[in-house]
Amino acid sequence: MLRSSLSLEAVPLERVHEEKYGRVLCYPRYDLEELKRRVKELKKLGVQALKFTGEKMTFGVPVLGKGCVGIVVVATIDKRNVALKIRRLDSDRTGMQREAQMLRKANTIDVGPNLINATENFLIMEFVGGTLLPRWVEGLKKKPKSRIRHVLLSVLEQCWRLDAIGLDHGELNRAPKHIIVDANEKPWIVDFETASADRKVSNVTSICQYLFISSQIAKTIQNKIGKIDRTRLIQVLRSYKQKRTRESFEIILKICALQNA
Repeated sequence: MLRSSLSLEAVPLERVHEEKYGRVLCYPRYDLEELKRRVKELKKLGVQALKFTGEKMTFGVPVLGKGCVGIVVVATIDKRNVALKIRRLDSDRTGMQREAQMLRKANTIDVGPNLINATENFLIMEFVGGTLLPRWVEGLKKKPKSRIRHVLLSVLEQCWRLDAIGLDHGELNRAPKHIIVDANEKPWIVDFETASADRKVSNVTSICQYLFISSQIAKTIQNKIGKIDRTRLIQVLRSYKQKRTRESFEIILKICALQNA
């Protein structure tokens, strides 16, 4: 769900039996019988065509994303672009329904791309075009301070809402792949494949660790918007971790100079 050219010709489902496309649908090994089953599954979902585009490559074919559970490509349903996550044959997941359940829960608080449908092998979501947060921050040239603060405030508020409903994303301490900023400078938290409603939540603490304390982007952010008191932030995060209150969250926003962004 990253920025990419969507002007490429759509490949209708009748053509995805070609091995170069079949390798993507049945990653990491081409299996004609499995491919036939998956194409039938896609037709039932209303998928009309796939668009192979993006910055990642799978067997020489460009895709939007590639992870331990699935490959993400663009699909078309009723002439509309959607994001299609394809379960890998070697995934340890028996289906995509659990990830769909986590995304559906996030959607109830206006977090994440909207879930459209899910089956054993596919997860269909709203397509979010944009730029990964680190690249977006680094690319800002004009009046970056207020724009960065506005985006970061939205990211932290989304993490607060996730904490409030007990849904832990699970990977926000290494978030370079999990936050996309769209053309309207709205940030989106994506990829809920390791999310859980059973473990202790750490969305706010994890994202603060990533954005303000111990990553390369933390240095870039401070260079663009000014230094923050990291020692004080760590202290408040420890307190927040023990008792997640709105008051302690707003202290975090204040330390990060985001409260009035």
